[in-house]
Amino acid sequence: MKLPTPLGIAWVVLAIFLAACSGPQVPRETAGGAAPTRTGPKQITLAILDEPSTLSQAINTAGTGSRRGVGEAEKMFHAGLTAMNGEGVLTPQLAEAVPSLENGKWKVLADGRMETSWRIRDRVAWHDGAPLTTADLVFTTDVVRDRDIAISSHPAYTAIDTVTAVDDRTITATWKQPLISADQLFSYEAALPLPNHLLQQTYREEKATFLELPYWTTEFVGTGPFKLSEFVRGSHMILRANEAYALGRPKLDEIAIRFIPDPNTVIANLLANEVDMTLGRGISLTQALDTDVLWDNGIGDASPSNWVAHYVQQLSPNPPVLKDVRFRQALVHGMNREQISNELEEGIAPIAHTLLYVNAPEYRQVESQIVKYDYDPRKAAQLLEQLGYMKRPDGFYYDTAGQQLVIESRTNAGDDLKEKILLASNDGWRQIGIGVNTVIVPRQQASDREYRATNPGMDLVRQPFDPLRFHSREIPNPEVQWRGDNRTRYGSPEFDSLIDRYFTTIQGSGRTQVLGQLVRHLSEALPALGTIYPAEPILISERLVNVGAVRGQPLVGAADETWNVHLWDAK
Repeated sequence: MKLPTPLGIAWVVLAIFLAACSGPQVPRETAGGAAPTRTGPKQITLAILDEPSTLSQAINTAGTGSRRGVGEAEKMFHAGLTAMNGEGVLTPQLAEAVPSLENGKWKVLADGRMETSWRIRDRVAWHDGAPLTTADLVFTTDVVRDRDIAISSHPAYTAIDTVTAVDDRTITATWKQPLISADQLFSYEAALPLPNHLLQQTYREEKATFLELPYWTTEFVGTGPFKLSEFVRGSHMILRANEAYALGRPKLDEIAIRFIPDPNTVIANLLANEVDMTLGRGISLTQALDTDVLWDNGIGDASPSNWVAHYVQQLSPNPPVLKDVRFRQALVHGMNREQISNELEEGIAPIAHTLLYVNAPEYRQVESQIVKYDYDPRKAAQLLEQLGYMKRPDGFYYDTAGQQLVIESRTNAGDDLKEKILLASNDGWRQIGIGVNTVIVPRQQASDREYRATNPGMDLVRQPFDPLRFHSREIPNPEVQWRGDNRTRYGSPEFDSLIDRYFTTIQGSGRTQVLGQLVRHLSEALPALGTIYPAEPILISERLVNVGAVRGQPLVGAADETWNVHLWDAK
């Protein structure tokens, strides 16, 4: 069943033109308006709306802005001891079992510390043939915990006391304190294993060049279901089946991933059957709905994703009133988020009242503790007047010294939806009398950590549920070379304590209670102003099997794309 949406012939003409001008091509057996008949090796072609600067998601997310599609692609050619399936359940991947209290591989000790252990499956190897051993896991721990290396750090790596290789296949971690995500160590969620035999020498002798090695791009060696065969900058990469993959040889023989930054060009290639699927974010819901109407050989899949929010500078804001929670409340009351959802997301994107993922099972349990702010320009005006601002005949607010109230509101270039949300928010604030300087940060400047950390006003970002991004130890400053994930630079001992308690409370009901306190604090203090949970569509050819949406279903449902890539198949 196709989703009805009006679309003109001009769009189709444009799509055909764009497909003809879509840049470097990865060879396909045939092209044209009908799905081609294929013989020989099973091959599919995917497209990401970016070009990876690294093939490691831990590195990709450690900087000031991540490239789209890297995380989804990494799961294709790399693997961890465990993996999260489409239902959010941690399952064994390269390990024989997930540590648990039931199987004895997770122990809570009498003194409050913990112990977890994993055993690597028999004959697990890196793509170059070297065996995966516990020496690789110890090395991974050293690198991820090294503050001189810009690699994303999961709370597991700060809570570890020691990691001990019992033998080549068995490793034990002891923990300084309880941690709810201890079983995610050495997984995609907490940084995947690193090959000791390929990286140790550079790490020990030339650490400054460690992240510049070709290993991270053109010479990547992983442990996943597919091997990197070719990486052509500005064009594509080719993956080929790993015959020795721990969970069995993939059903597909080859996957081509094309780098196409323009969403219209991606859609044109889908309609021309040159691309079978999109990978990672970048396609808007409207584009997906329009494509769903035109594309007889494919279907869309989407669900609400991580929140998009204005992260408000709390350490060095200009104007200083940004530190006053009443002003941030006025800003939230001045955003017509329902209208933003209606105009940009067909009305299906829920309002993001908190960082917590709206579809998370815990959301309903703690929703009553979330402080929600409706669109209310009158309330916004009252708060601004309480702060001493007066509106002049030009429609804008001024302080008692006659200085106009102006804030800077920015986001990184390259994400069309974020830019539209930014412009809509800024327009709402201007309508209530707040002056706004809109800044779209170029991709090159977005990688400047100091520039991002010291923004004077607000930075609109898309982030997952990760309370640690508001912990004071994650505040970027000169002493840590501007590294750290706390984009608001918000520091609160009370909130730090709640975050620490959340990650160290093992018992489920107790953890939910702390989560409720955590979301309440976040919605009361408002270091970040949530907008919406936008849908993350993917578009999938009907020739693909075991991937995302099922033919005939509407654009709803989970869209975790690549966790089961070894089971993908093609008709």
